[in-house]
Amino acid sequence: MKFGVLQFPGSCDEVDALKAASLVGEAELLWHGERDLHGADAIIVPGGFSYGDYLRAGAVAGRSPVVEALPEFVAKGGLVLGSCNGFQILCEAKILPGALMRNECLQYRCQSTHLRVENAETPFTRLMRPGQILKMPISHGEGKFYADPETLRRLRDQKQIVFRYCAEDGRVVKEANPNGSLDNVAGVINEEGTVLGLMPHPERASENAMGGTDGLLIFHSLLGSLVEDGSFLKR
Repeated sequence: MKFGVLQFPGSCDEVDALKAASLVGEAELLWHGERDLHGADAIIVPGGFSYGDYLRAGAVAGRSPVVEALPEFVAKGGLVLGSCNGFQILCEAKILPGALMRNECLQYRCQSTHLRVENAETPFTRLMRPGQILKMPISHGEGKFYADPETLRRLRDQKQIVFRYCAEDGRVVKEANPNGSLDNVAGVINEEGTVLGLMPHPERASENAMGGTDGLLIFHSLLGSLVEDGSFLKR
């Protein structure tokens, strides 16, 4: 099982993502200037500050050769996970719906957050249960998820909202929302259920030494989905 971890100029989280992915399979860095995904079974688009967040967070990276190769990869059944700047990149590339805007508080936020699992029937959450509470850190200045009313309604109706910010007891309340995201959205998936983006960092919650292992559930879910589907044997 092979994970490809994308690497962009200015990124700072690809090493954490590489380490987390390597806990469940083989992992390799893929340079932003290449279109060759080196036979990866799943792609990780990590956090960081690609291109120094020039123009907008993820705007330049979203037009890089390696990201331009992702739609074909996804069309063939490939799975893609983007966290923080990776989520921003996937939205900028129109691979995921919506946009990430400046935090409502106009401050950079670096803290632990609680997430409620809203959809446990995805390749990324299959080891979780609906309503389960996870704890993961955030680290961003542009994490406010925004979508027009029709898109937000569609995301709700089609169960594309995978994670919401919540209180420790699971209540989805404004006080638990660290950035002002509409509907407390912390992570969404594409219509096909093969691309997940979330602002919290699962790769920073993959070892007890880092404060918890809730994020590792996503990586193990990915592994289980690839094994069950046999996707890694098809490409």
